[in-house]
Amino acid sequence: MRILFATPEVSDFIQVGGLAAVSAALPRALREFADVRVIIPGYPSVLRGLQDLKPVGRCQPFAALPAFEIDLGHTADGLSFYVVRCRELYERDGTPYSDRSGSDWGDNNIRFATFSYAAAQLARGLVDKHWSADLVHANDWQCALIPGYLEWHYAHIPTVFTIHNLAYQGVFDRSTLGQLGIPEASFNIDGVEFYNRLSFIKAGLVYASHLTTVSQTYAREITTAEFGCGLEGLLRQRADRNQLSGILNGIDESWDPRTCASLLQPFGAGDWTERALNADDVRDQFGLAVSRGPLFALVARLVHQKGVDLVIESAQAIVDAGGQIVVTGKGEPRFEEALLNAQTRAPRSIAVKIGFDDAEARKIFAGSDFTLMPSRFEPCGLSQMYAQRFGSLPIGHRTGGLAETIVDGETGFLFDRPSAPGFLGSLCRAFSTFGMKDRLDHMRRAAMAQAFSWTDSAKSYAALYRSSL
Repeated sequence: MRILFATPEVSDFIQVGGLAAVSAALPRALREFADVRVIIPGYPSVLRGLQDLKPVGRCQPFAALPAFEIDLGHTADGLSFYVVRCRELYERDGTPYSDRSGSDWGDNNIRFATFSYAAAQLARGLVDKHWSADLVHANDWQCALIPGYLEWHYAHIPTVFTIHNLAYQGVFDRSTLGQLGIPEASFNIDGVEFYNRLSFIKAGLVYASHLTTVSQTYAREITTAEFGCGLEGLLRQRADRNQLSGILNGIDESWDPRTCASLLQPFGAGDWTERALNADDVRDQFGLAVSRGPLFALVARLVHQKGVDLVIESAQAIVDAGGQIVVTGKGEPRFEEALLNAQTRAPRSIAVKIGFDDAEARKIFAGSDFTLMPSRFEPCGLSQMYAQRFGSLPIGHRTGGLAETIVDGETGFLFDRPSAPGFLGSLCRAFSTFGMKDRLDHMRRAAMAQAFSWTDSAKSYAALYRSSL
């Protein structure tokens, strides 16, 4: 079984969100079941990270999409990567999606249509004469045209399309249809049209053989008006035909506090004295006062979806009750500014680091007592899994993957509505638990016992692939 796994980011080389971590771990876990090869755009970090890149083929321009080359390389552990090389599209400073100022690249439609077209051609065996795909697994809107290009070129290759976050859809002006080589006949309610605009993600939702998302709860939620982002009708149709599944993400084995090299002091369940040394380290690094109170962490993209405004609104109450807050992440300027202002008002109780560093995040999970996740919606979420493995009890809204991975009152705390009163209620429960050492010990042990392995997820995807062939 030959699987082409298409993704716009992989944490081996470049990471913007949780998709990168999934794209690094899932293909590796799937190697037990299939010949899995990843395809990714040729960003500078990818070209630097794969030392054995060799060209396997070249494609000529298509519509207004430029010519490109596809190279094949491997990571140190042998995972195969096809890299779409087009200097004018991918070799730029910034993130995969935006420039250094945070503004989306103005030609993202061309960039990810080219990538999708490249993946489709590779899958068909028209690029690498030694390899073609039995199935393509495409991820998020940046890869969503792959099922479309296969359909429009009459290639009968099954596709699985995974929705990691339905709120990001890749919507562009309809005038670009011809430039992208998308048939005019597909621009209708049963195709790529979305309120008279071109929707990349809708191409994936319409043309893929099977849809998945990253938790069973989110798979149900996106069929409702509250979470469906205007696509709930289409998603209900796919669900009614048993063509929409929820498969929970996992986390990789490096998230083990007994062996994690990023920590000042490794520890296991029950080693609370050793764990406290990590808390002291975090307070010292972030300039927080020595304290016997609880340390709350926010490790997230600083955007509205993540409920950052609820954290800002509750920050003073946390400090007044004897708690401290440490924040790391980046996102919307309004939230970054508000958090930095909160730090200015209480610099020994609130610490904010704009930006993200994996090693620093690991230290924070290992040193904090509670991790704040008041997300308005959360397709899966990874931070609550990382937090539990490191003994930091998550406080989350009962939605998506949070509802499936946090056991309320046992491994963390859940609240039912994404509102300040609901969030404050869970914060009060956390403070109460922190004051009951036996209860805190029990909950930490239960949280750290959670596995969140990729093994079960990989088995589910492999079974889905086989049933789709």
